[in-house]
Amino acid sequence: MNLTGKLLVAMPSMGDPRFAHAVIFIADHSHKGAMGLIVNKPAVDVVLSDVLEQIETPTAPAQHELRVHIGGPVETGRGFVLHSPEYRSAMQTMTIADDFAMTATLDVLEDIAAGRGPQRAQLMLGYAGWGPDQLEGEIAQNGWLTCEATPEMVFDLEDEQKWTAALKSLGVDPLGLSATAGRA
Repeated sequence: MNLTGKLLVAMPSMGDPRFAHAVIFIADHSHKGAMGLIVNKPAVDVVLSDVLEQIETPTAPAQHELRVHIGGPVETGRGFVLHSPEYRSAMQTMTIADDFAMTATLDVLEDIAAGRGPQRAQLMLGYAGWGPDQLEGEIAQNGWLTCEATPEMVFDLEDEQKWTAALKSLGVDPLGLSATAGRA
């Protein structure tokens, strides 16, 4: 099972409140573990211009309100930009799937501030990480569902709509989900 480029959708039984109703884009998944970015948890009162101010980079007025998201509980001081694939950093951009790429170098923020960045982007602080076989175990314990990631779901929907939309893409009615897992 390789979930790179897919979405994880937290089940109501998810015991960790940091992941309640989370939708996570899996940027890397291998036998070594997995790394993902929560795409529907905005940071409270933090926008791109706040981050750029800290690194002393001027920003174009149109970019002042780009929301910053909590990408996960690991390395929360580290930034990641999940974006559309047409943008390539001069330093390093990782292509994840046909419709997604990720850059974790400062030049992407500078390019966004100057209006030269990706067409679609989401800035995250931190990431979600799993050790070898840990994510597979959580999926087997009914902690997560998986679905296809689309640019529309990741970049265009409001954060509050993403969890429901991801479930509905699987034909699952969120109202019918139970917080109790079972086995047949």
